[in-house]
Amino acid sequence: MSDSDTSIQETETKPVVENQQELPKFEKDQSDKITAKFGSKTEIAFVKPDRIRVNVKKEDILDVASFIRDELNYDHAESVTGVDFPADKEIEVVYHLGSYTDPQLSRQVLSLATRAPREDNPNPSNDSTKLPSLRDIFYSVEFHERECFEMLGVFFEGHPDNRRLLLPEDWADLPPLRKDFAIKGR
Repeated sequence: MSDSDTSIQETETKPVVENQQELPKFEKDQSDKITAKFGSKTEIAFVKPDRIRVNVKKEDILDVASFIRDELNYDHAESVTGVDFPADKEIEVVYHLGSYTDPQLSRQVLSLATRAPREDNPNPSNDSTKLPSLRDIFYSVEFHERECFEMLGVFFEGHPDNRRLLLPEDWADLPPLRKDFAIKGR
């Protein structure tokens, strides 16, 4: 065998790994703790520098959020947002969690996401578009959840004040952040 045949043979037997980056250690450790505690009840959607996203069913969100607060030291919600998925008949609510008290978490944002069924003709508090409120776990969600309530029609069970925040109390149209909302006159 010639030298060129040997080098070709060696190249062929070595596994080829392209563009595989090693996950950031701190964030990977955080996500591993969540997976170790909850197993298949959670899905780690991504782990990036300073960012982790955890998807969870609505039935498990209170337990996972409490663990994130108590064991991982995330102490507040920086923001809460929602996304309408009409084709899937779901609305996703995403909590962006951070920490003021733990210096290791000063740059970290943990996104905790869950989904609720989406009604075509929403009737907030009287339909299935409901999620448990995280207000007792993260006090800072109080106004954010109210905004998701009125803008997407997600009712937060256990929230102490599910009133409108931005729209008039007598609003009778679809929630304005739903994809099928149409601005009148356009």
